[in-house]
Amino acid sequence: MADSSSEDDIPLGQLASKKPDAVVSSSSTAAAARKKRPNYEEDSDGLNDSDDEEVSPPPAKKKKIKRDSSAASSSDGKSSASVKAKKEKKEKKGKNGKKKPAAKKATPKKKPSKTSTADKKGLKQMDRAERISHAMQAYLWWNAEDPPKGCQWVKMEHAGVSFPEMYEAHGVKLLYDGEEVDLNPVEEEAATFFAGMDPEGMHLGNPKTSPIFIKNFFADFRAILGKKHIIQKFDKCDFELIRKHLNEQKLVKKAITDAERKVNKDVKNTAMFKFGYALVDGHLEKVGNYNMEPPSTFRGRGEHPKMGKLKQRVLPEQVMINVSEDAPVPKCSVPGHAWGEPRHDPTVQWLCQWTENINNQNKYMQLAAQSSFKGKSDRSKYNKAAKLCGNIDKIRADYKKNLRSKSHEARQLATAMWVIDRLALRVGGEKDTDEEADTVGCCSLRVEHLKFQEGEDNKEIELEFLGKDSMLFKQTIDFGSTLYTENNGMGEQVYENFKSFCKKKKQTDDIFSDLTPTILNAHLKGIMEGLTAKVFRTYNASKTLQDELLKTEKTAGWKRLTAAEKVVEYNNANREVAILCNHQRSVSKAQENALGSLGDKLELLKDQKQVLKKILKRVTKGEEKKIPLKKDPAQLVDRATKAMEKAKSMKEKAKTKEEKIAATEADEKAKVLKKGAADAKFSEAHLWATVPKKDQAIKRIEMWTEKIKKMELNIKHKDDNKEVSLGTSKLNYMDPRISVAFCKRNEVPIEKIFSKTLRDKFNWSMAVPPDWQFNAEIGKQG
Repeated sequence: MADSSSEDDIPLGQLASKKPDAVVSSSSTAAAARKKRPNYEEDSDGLNDSDDEEVSPPPAKKKKIKRDSSAASSSDGKSSASVKAKKEKKEKKGKNGKKKPAAKKATPKKKPSKTSTADKKGLKQMDRAERISHAMQAYLWWNAEDPPKGCQWVKMEHAGVSFPEMYEAHGVKLLYDGEEVDLNPVEEEAATFFAGMDPEGMHLGNPKTSPIFIKNFFADFRAILGKKHIIQKFDKCDFELIRKHLNEQKLVKKAITDAERKVNKDVKNTAMFKFGYALVDGHLEKVGNYNMEPPSTFRGRGEHPKMGKLKQRVLPEQVMINVSEDAPVPKCSVPGHAWGEPRHDPTVQWLCQWTENINNQNKYMQLAAQSSFKGKSDRSKYNKAAKLCGNIDKIRADYKKNLRSKSHEARQLATAMWVIDRLALRVGGEKDTDEEADTVGCCSLRVEHLKFQEGEDNKEIELEFLGKDSMLFKQTIDFGSTLYTENNGMGEQVYENFKSFCKKKKQTDDIFSDLTPTILNAHLKGIMEGLTAKVFRTYNASKTLQDELLKTEKTAGWKRLTAAEKVVEYNNANREVAILCNHQRSVSKAQENALGSLGDKLELLKDQKQVLKKILKRVTKGEEKKIPLKKDPAQLVDRATKAMEKAKSMKEKAKTKEEKIAATEADEKAKVLKKGAADAKFSEAHLWATVPKKDQAIKRIEMWTEKIKKMELNIKHKDDNKEVSLGTSKLNYMDPRISVAFCKRNEVPIEKIFSKTLRDKFNWSMAVPPDWQFNAEIGKQG
């Protein structure tokens, strides 16, 4: 009878903490057996009964034995006596503990082959997380059997959500009207949240958002303090002492040693191995957000009306946990607390659910982006968008016909359809601006969002509004351009419709006054099952990418381009999609500084190239004394190295807060010295230590020309894309199979297009052939 105490019966939480046994393969066992050798030291006949051919006696030993025996039989008595004496001498040496010379010669050491040594050096030691990741990749969900209809899974087991540590009071006082005020831990925590905000940052440093943030924070802070508390006005509050303490703590944390960093990593990994995986229908899946959001001040995006409010700590009692009926409910990790409600609902994908206090919205713990759940959803989404390829002509013919309809409602619906299709706008809906930011979509466009350009023949409208996540949509659309009028695009008719919809209306009135999101969505679903504005966006993004890539591949000289140049062309196509979908991002100071640094390096490379040209002329003329030579940067490098070593030593010895701050400051100074040494080395990288020859100068000029070309390409790419988010379209809107097929037919490594995260997320798309295309046939796969 089989033993029932297998690992399959152990709860996931206990299994996570269990150390993995050493993995021993059958091949390694066989290899170990082959390495065993019999002892030939006393073998006189050299026979071997083993079937393994490798275990044969050394030839040198066999020859020696035969020679001795033949000599004994054919020699006279004198010879026999000398042989006997030699044997006695050997036995005497053996008794003294010395090795027999014959035996030493007879058993030469086997030298390892060069191949095996190289293989041994080249092996990468994977850690536990990497081994688990590789193991999970073996599960191909697209080849597995689907769960019963309406169910997402049959059996699911996980360890729940990981809660942040409880707050530890630091005791630093808040000043009110110049006097220190005692705060209890809950009050101090709220004050610390505000002190942690950068006074010059995007929330408190912005004159538009700062009053909203302060007003919301202080209202919640006063609710915690109570009506009778001494703190009554925000203007009299001084958070500077707490802010100073937090800044000091940042410096202390930077003084972390390698040993402490390893301990922190181990703690983090322990939590990941316990909470970061789930067992779903017999296979392991990665969990996405297993860490509960800690309490903090709510930031929001744009001018969110609730920014600054305090996000409360979520307790286990507020969390519903979803596991299968036959799986053990995991033990709550917070002592003295219990889960709010266990659920056994296989029709949903979430593992845990709770409600946050800011917008009273449900939050979920779900599987990670590379999970089978997300993979199935993604493939279905892109196949549905591909299905639109076979219906798009019929849909466009339908709304184009109604653009001139006598019915006001029909014209508004047709115009909205045109906008969703051609401009890739979202549907939009009514917003309560007291609860959420005033973001706009197609149905919620107001007259104030459109500016008609002057001129009788001018068909341009400037659209300006806040889209999803408060990202600014600002484009001037020329409805009379070829882009919107060719192939009966009817851009001019749409312009006239907008003009009539805005006539005799106030700036705050809706443009589509007779259209609601419900009517529009119902119309879309009536045209094609499952059709939404997002399907249009996915279709347009994927189709635009494919068309742009195929157009580029047909250009003259495409085959002569390098892989790097083809990647640039791919990014250009990706940028067209990002612009279409209004995927923008704000440019950070770090990005601006990085671009500026690259520009300075480019100018230096150009100057260096000019110097190299002068060197070539002087070498040709024989003017060797006028040729500049490279200075030895060893002194600068040595100084920087010593400073880094000193800072490291200070970190390891630091015990007090002051010592750790001093170690961090020393480390920052050492990094400046290191950068200075690197800059000095780069500034003379074009020179030689001795006078070069003519061919050396020519070769280096060619090298610098290539460097300049490469850097110009890199700067152009970064500058073009600094305000455009290429990643959003890759992640959510462009069918990944288009990119994979492009890479295969053009011999471009997929790593140049997709990061590891995207390769894991879209592993289901990697097997498509090079000639794969996004079309109606793909849509039939469902």
